[in-house]
Amino acid sequence: MFTDFFYHLRAVGLKVSLTEWLSLIDALVQGHARSDLAAFYALARSLLVKRETDFDLYDHAFAVFFKDVEAHFDLDDELLAWLEQATLPDLPPGAEGLEALDLDELRRQFEERLSEQSERHDGGSRWIGTGGTSPFGHGGSNPAGVRVGGTGGGRSAVQIAGQRRFRNLRSDRILDTRQIGVALRRLRRLERSGVPEELDLDETIDRSARNAGDIELVFAPERRNHVKLLLMMDVGGSMDPHARLCERLFSAAHRAHHFKRFEFRFFHNCVYKWIYSDISQWRGHPTADLLREVDDSWSVVFVGDAWMSPYELTRVGGAIDYSHRNTTSGLDWLSRIRDRCPKSVWLNPEPEQIWPATTIHMIRQIFPMFHLTLDGLGEAIDVLRGARPNRPLRAA
Repeated sequence: MFTDFFYHLRAVGLKVSLTEWLSLIDALVQGHARSDLAAFYALARSLLVKRETDFDLYDHAFAVFFKDVEAHFDLDDELLAWLEQATLPDLPPGAEGLEALDLDELRRQFEERLSEQSERHDGGSRWIGTGGTSPFGHGGSNPAGVRVGGTGGGRSAVQIAGQRRFRNLRSDRILDTRQIGVALRRLRRLERSGVPEELDLDETIDRSARNAGDIELVFAPERRNHVKLLLMMDVGGSMDPHARLCERLFSAAHRAHHFKRFEFRFFHNCVYKWIYSDISQWRGHPTADLLREVDDSWSVVFVGDAWMSPYELTRVGGAIDYSHRNTTSGLDWLSRIRDRCPKSVWLNPEPEQIWPATTIHMIRQIFPMFHLTLDGLGEAIDVLRGARPNRPLRAA
């Protein structure tokens, strides 16, 4: 079977060498696939696919070979056609006519249910539980509510009760970071400063030529990069599907030697009073302190899907953590950062087709937004370098 898979990959256009294939066979002999098709998929992709641009072709070939998927299925065209005509799934019986509650009313009802409920509840439209149309719990359908437990996924929860756990982005990812690093290198702004101790070859040749061939060495201060970069990254929740891509960007920036200073901070959904250097341990400091440390000489790059409840951006007390009663709205905090550091952009991993969504549209009115691809990163860097206008949506 595996020999047929080798020829199948070659037939669809993947340039799998015999050496790479033998490495895969050796990994299988050592038990790295664990007799699991999902593990084999990841193992084979890591050993056989050389470029990330071939991932879609590999996925297609894998599905055709192992899952009996029709070979003529065009992932890109058919998926885009479906998205253009996408409709929301049918709500469960009784869900028609649901309306999002006001935040204050949502809090009042949630605390009322907590005091009254004494047992588990599944389904229904009132109690805290799973499924159904109640605005409290998880796994159900409601235009806005307080998620309690569960993993989310519907992206309609206004606030999340209970402690949340997040994982910091790894800074040790090497695979596929080279192109991102090359793109970030364009952000450099080299200036000569300090003691003249570096040989200026062009000026040396010019002076020597003017002296009829007598060598005259000319020294100049070393050219140093004066760019200071602050990377602000949304982690957890709806950003989990994009974690690998964000880790590549974070790793490339973290390992780069292109900046005079490089700082990073984490947040979830939106920036509020606190910003984190280690969100898994909730280690951080007040955002106001960060604003005092940076100024208009800094470039700021936000990375996030900008997708949340509108309350999180517009309302005092609307932060996603139920216990965090923020006294300043999310939009105000984002505007303060933009005013303090005008050279700021936002990179969004979500498809541009959904950018007219409410909260994404709001954030685009503060920051120029670009798709988190190599092309989008290049456009964002052009803005930070001043090579193209730095205008948010409202100034377009």
